[in-house]
Amino acid sequence: MANNWNIPALLEKEIRERDRKCVYCSTEFTPAKVSKKTAASWEHIINDAKIITRENIALCCCGCNASKGQKQLSLWLQTPYCQERGISPETVSPIIKQAIQNGQ
Repeated sequence: MANNWNIPALLEKEIRERDRKCVYCSTEFTPAKVSKKTAASWEHIINDAKIITRENIALCCCGCNASKGQKQLSLWLQTPYCQERGISPETVSPIIKQAIQNGQ
């Protein structure tokens, strides 16, 4: 059974185990009741909801997800949002580094 984002249950479980904190800023996730900004949200690294693979689906905080929006990863990493938070190709999680190496 898939969730609201059509992510199969097994893939969702795998990603939840892999991404225990934001893949971009490394913030520890909180329940949305505590802070919506630091709650976990599903991220399509390549902005295409049809690409539902372990290489393209990740968990990030709502703050990073809202900032990135539909921007290409490489362009978003150059924004003031990332610069102010020390988010760079060197500081992101391995799954994001892999996407950068693949030209995102």
